[in-house]
Amino acid sequence: MEPEQLRYDLSILQAEFSLTQVLDQPVTGRIFFEEVIRENLDIGRPSQVSLVFDRKVSRRTPGRFRTRVITDGVVPSLHVDYKQTRIKQYHKEGQALRTETTINDTRDFAIGRRIENLDELRKIGFAANRRLLDVQRIGHDCFIGEAAFQDMQRPVTVNHQRAAALRFADLRVQALLHVLLLFLLVHGTFTHKDVREHIAPLLGKKPSQLSPGQITYDLRRLRLHGLIERIPKTHRYRITAKGLRTAIFYTRLYNRLMRTGLAIISPRIANPELPMAKSIRAAETALNNWWQHEKLAA
Repeated sequence: MEPEQLRYDLSILQAEFSLTQVLDQPVTGRIFFEEVIRENLDIGRPSQVSLVFDRKVSRRTPGRFRTRVITDGVVPSLHVDYKQTRIKQYHKEGQALRTETTINDTRDFAIGRRIENLDELRKIGFAANRRLLDVQRIGHDCFIGEAAFQDMQRPVTVNHQRAAALRFADLRVQALLHVLLLFLLVHGTFTHKDVREHIAPLLGKKPSQLSPGQITYDLRRLRLHGLIERIPKTHRYRITAKGLRTAIFYTRLYNRLMRTGLAIISPRIANPELPMAKSIRAAETALNNWWQHEKLAA
């Protein structure tokens, strides 16, 4: 009688699939991840988690669906649960955004546990990582916004033509963008002379005090940064879609937030009872007390 032959069958108890994206601007990555946590606390709800795992979720679907934020020291991590599967996302070593999908029960996705199903599980795990990032990118484009803002703060070179930066706090830049919005609402297009006549009062000058070369310099900056374009076969210009968005953002942020906000926190504030002024004073007091306690004060 021959001995019975034994056969081994490997099964998958747990599978982890990770995606690590190393950032060339780590500070921007940290800002992005903090915004991700703030704006995606509901990603674990059945209606949202179905987008990540591409699975239909109804009231009858068994399992636990939730979002958790866990802080280890000063490093927060975002956790999304779908049945026995979990996604963890965190800012790894201050240099990269890491997304990990851990599948603890293959039957959550109607797949068997045998080792030959690993390829199919790999597709599901990496797809979940990508979908989560897609959902977050739709809600927040910090990387794109940061790059666009920094591009405006630096000189630009287009087809060997160089133009100076359009710095946010520059009074002349703010005046130029105000003028662009004015032309958009009134005429739609404008000329070299139009800019000269309208920007002068905003700078506290008369049009005759601004030379044609100064206006040409400003128009060149706006054109090479993509905020305006010249109408073919004419000497007229018009604002671009990028120029409209940039002008609205620069002028509204500067006038409605920066100037008024700095006035509120100024030591010479006219109304010290405003909530923001009180909060600033309380923060100053707390810092001064801490400095005194730690013997850091001069």
